Amino acid sequence: MEKSYQQLVKNRIFIGGADDINELLNNEKIDVIYDLRAEADSGQHVKQRVHLPIVDDSEKQDDSVKRALDEVEKAYNENKNIYFHCSGGKNRTGTVAIGTLINLGLADIVDEAERKAKSIRPAIQVKPEMKDTLNRLYK
Repeated sequence: MEKSYQQLVKNRIFIGGADDINELLNNEKIDVIYDLRAEADSGQHVKQRVHLPIVDDSEKQDDSVKRALDEVEKAYNENKNIYFHCSGGKNRTGTVAIGTLINLGLADIVDEAERKAKSIRPAIQVKPEMKDTLNRLYK
């Protein structure tokens, strides 16, 4: 059966949407879950949850995107299994997936990382303002 979430980095970094958490936790050993939704309530009482809000449809999210990327990379380097998500796993999740691929040396430039991320999770649709953020962070 096809899973609703995907592996960005085999057996280590998983990506998807908020609704995929229960399925994920039933199938995978996850040490930390990064919730990228600014609109998220604390209603999802998952002990591994860390809130790293990125505001959707807003320009100049450089600091919040960089903070999320730094946290994911730090957790990865600590050998933690990671899941990050936004609401639908498209824009903010895609943005952090692209940066993560570059940070881990799995892609060199934003366009290459975006192609790889979309090949892993076809639902990814990074909005222009997030693409601008990535291009500023990885110029």
